[in-house]
Amino acid sequence: MLHFFGALSSTDSDSEYCKYWVEWFTYAEGNEYFCDVDEEYILDRFNLTNLSNDVPNYLQALEMITDRLPEKALSNEEREQVERSARYLYGLIHARYIITTQGLKKMLDKFKRGDFGRCPRVYCHQNPLLPVGITDVPSQKGVKLYCCRCEDIYNPKSRRHNMIDGAFFGTSFPHMLLQVYPALKPAPSEQRYVPRIFGFKLNAIAELHRWQDEQREEQKKRLGISSTT
Repeated sequence: MLHFFGALSSTDSDSEYCKYWVEWFTYAEGNEYFCDVDEEYILDRFNLTNLSNDVPNYLQALEMITDRLPEKALSNEEREQVERSARYLYGLIHARYIITTQGLKKMLDKFKRGDFGRCPRVYCHQNPLLPVGITDVPSQKGVKLYCCRCEDIYNPKSRRHNMIDGAFFGTSFPHMLLQVYPALKPAPSEQRYVPRIFGFKLNAIAELHRWQDEQREEQKKRLGISSTT
């Protein structure tokens, strides 16, 4: 079971510089893949359909995300539980938001800045990556990074990013972005690495070896030498 630990605790000094919870969350170390979800989107109940069934302490978590939770309403232990639920709820909301028009625009800006990293494949020439989930079911798999040039996925380099739930981005996001902004998609890389030994392609060497074996067998037959000799 994958657990999400993508945000700092409320005691970290970074929280002193952020007035709003969403701002604090998105600026926290390890949360660089997330964009800020508009409060209007979060407050629209239609956008949160069925999430109350999946998130413990749902109402309090929602109040925390929207900065409506009274400071002294909870004990430290209760607040920690609500904080965990708030991060989980925000991730689920985020997955829905980033495939909206406004969400795609925000993620486009992050893509252009290279916030998600760049493809490690040599022949992709540092093509920027996009976060993607292998499944839309939460707590199953961590987030992966999709390269639209080689059309393959990679693990994030950072351990913090590896701990982020892939469902917080979903399986459709990068492909939706490229559908809306088709100019972003580069031409597929035609360059492929070809294994060689002393300048010869491995498949060419294998063919040469087979030819040599066949010639050797033919010569043995002509000389009347058994193959088992």
